[in-house]
Amino acid sequence: MKHLRPLISCHLPFTAIFAACFLTACSPLSRDHSASSFTPDSKTTTPQFIKDPYERVNRGIWAANEGLLKGVIHPSAKVYRATLPKPVRGSIGKFSHNITYPGRLVNNLLQGRWAGMKNETLRFVSNSTVGIGGLFDPATRWGIARSQADSNQTLSKWGWRPETYVMLPLLGPSDERNTVGIIADRALNPLNHLNSPYRSASFLGTYNRLAGRSEMARQLVKIEPDSYSILKYAWTYGSKYEQPDLALKGPLDLACLQTLGAVSIAPKDRNFLASTREVKIKIPTTGRKLQFNYWLQPHSAPLVYILPGLNSHSLSNLPLALAENLYNEGYSVVSTTSVFHPEFMAKASTADLPIYAPSDSRDLLIAVTEMDKYLVRKRGQHSEKRALVGMSMGGFIALNLAIRDEKSDPNLMKFDRYVAINTPVDMVHSSKLVDRFVRAPLAWPAKERQARINNTVHKATANGILSRREGPPIMFDKIESQYLVGLSFRFGLRDIIYSSQIRNDRGVLQTPLSAWKREPVYNEIMTYTYDDYFYKLAAPYYQERGISAKEILRHANLRNHTQKLRRQPKIRILTNRNDFMLPAKDLKWLQSTFSSSQLTVFPEGGHLGNLNDPTVEKAIIKALDGLKDQASLRSASK
Repeated sequence: MKHLRPLISCHLPFTAIFAACFLTACSPLSRDHSASSFTPDSKTTTPQFIKDPYERVNRGIWAANEGLLKGVIHPSAKVYRATLPKPVRGSIGKFSHNITYPGRLVNNLLQGRWAGMKNETLRFVSNSTVGIGGLFDPATRWGIARSQADSNQTLSKWGWRPETYVMLPLLGPSDERNTVGIIADRALNPLNHLNSPYRSASFLGTYNRLAGRSEMARQLVKIEPDSYSILKYAWTYGSKYEQPDLALKGPLDLACLQTLGAVSIAPKDRNFLASTREVKIKIPTTGRKLQFNYWLQPHSAPLVYILPGLNSHSLSNLPLALAENLYNEGYSVVSTTSVFHPEFMAKASTADLPIYAPSDSRDLLIAVTEMDKYLVRKRGQHSEKRALVGMSMGGFIALNLAIRDEKSDPNLMKFDRYVAINTPVDMVHSSKLVDRFVRAPLAWPAKERQARINNTVHKATANGILSRREGPPIMFDKIESQYLVGLSFRFGLRDIIYSSQIRNDRGVLQTPLSAWKREPVYNEIMTYTYDDYFYKLAAPYYQERGISAKEILRHANLRNHTQKLRRQPKIRILTNRNDFMLPAKDLKWLQSTFSSSQLTVFPEGGHLGNLNDPTVEKAIIKALDGLKDQASLRSASK
């Protein structure tokens, strides 16, 4: 785990945020340090979290940290990065690391790592002399190994097992052991013992690290409905030095493994996120403002709206990767937020509980129409063609809008192309499947089940954080990979239920709702399946509005709209033969409903696991063929 500690050590303010950025696309994570007060029932397979007895205080501190990040660090960091060239910022980072050599020397000594002491001493001498005070790093070029060691690591080696989660002002996630380690490391930093002019170098080094990662940090707090909880889950296992058990104890599930590969899909250009324009527009049906992100070509070009999957945000990595691909191919792009994401639910949804496709798709269309009006005002024209590209649940919504294209409100947008990527056909099948996945560990012996669940999420943490390391990714067996997929959907459902009930409590949950102490109600919600969401919450809500459960279920299956879909030539569908959300009968239905020019089936990729495959990227662009008119092509060539 030697690559892990530099990413999550709380010696760097907010760095646990950056670690969590690698985790959330796959699954939320937990720890085996100690059990929470919640005891799962026989059908609930929940990882154990670090205890959080001071949650109210911790959340208050995190709210202040988050405000500082959004209001001060991120805006100033953009100016800082624009002012100082990357090589200069790199040298500042190297100097800051080099000057903390005494702490690494002492902690290598306390751990009995003699080779580490020697290597760090050689590195310090080399970088301080030839490297001009540590501004450059010749030691790495000469092959002198690093030996990272800090006080938290030493305390861990000595047997201190942390039990309590702590959120520190400015420094972010921690626990009682790490907090003591931070104090010790500060004492070992020579800059902290010098006069004010020299001590400021320590602050500059800290700010330099923050500035380099502020974009990722802001992305996390924007996309996560509850960034506090995801940081706690990530810290739980990410803070561990112990290696998880990587042994495979069962057969593999290729589809689920490929689906987990989606965690590594992100924009190829790390500056793409920073290049986005972000705007909030007022939704006429709710009177609230909803954010969207866009990238406009400097010339006339077709405009593509991206609808992400269940519970995904406009700034999540998958829609960002798709946006980058489209933008590089000459399209203007808008990224939207899923109708199932709490942000959309609170700002743009006319229903308390999203699940009824006609209502959800209309809410989305109203929001997109307002986005388009804004962009038309900005560009002063409306000549470009429009396309809607949806992934997973976003694809399902896109096809629902295609169904209603012929009879849509003339005041709302119409699209020239509807592209659905890995769309489910039957939402009931999909929901039951992910509920079954989250119960997959019930196949393990009861006595070892909790430990194996904990180890699975520990492996996922290591795999997520080390996804950019050299060497093959960590493998998961069938039960492990199914569980991680199911768990990610279950946490998405948790956010949907909590968000809906905190705004309009229907009295179904037995645990009191609180914005500052959520763990008790989260524990209850985690026992809810998608069936429970439908029958205990959604169906009664819609029944009061004259919409029966039967009607909701009718619209949850695309097969019930076969003729309308068959008549719509604007549709293009891309899917994978081994997508677990697409059983053989649904794939056969797609093949009988859409022509070969409309439907593209890849042999494998799981569910959204191959979006970074060059073949798939080209197929997505091909699905938009015909949208670029001659004027657009001439403008692009100039």
